[in-house]
Amino acid sequence: MALIVTFDMENTPAAQELYDNCIDRVTEGRGFASPADLPVPGLIAHIAGPVGGCWRVTDVWESPESFEAFAKILGPIIADLGYADLQPDVSTAHNVVLR
Repeated sequence: MALIVTFDMENTPAAQELYDNCIDRVTEGRGFASPADLPVPGLIAHIAGPVGGCWRVTDVWESPESFEAFAKILGPIIADLGYADLQPDVSTAHNVVLR
């Protein structure tokens, strides 16, 4: 069962900076252009950018287990950057369609 994981923050330069810092640390500076760039398998899709008044990051993960493995890496990074209270909205995907 695929999961939709969404983080929303107020759309400020700090939100994009937090995103960029998280990506840099998760990938150990290698960049992020493919799911294979992450240290854990299971990412189906990743979208990040400004939406309305917020900065939104939405991922689709193959399973709860794949997201949990990633969360074990991302959670401490977010906390270290000063956003320990930032929690995602997590829901089960009804349908996932890819190109």
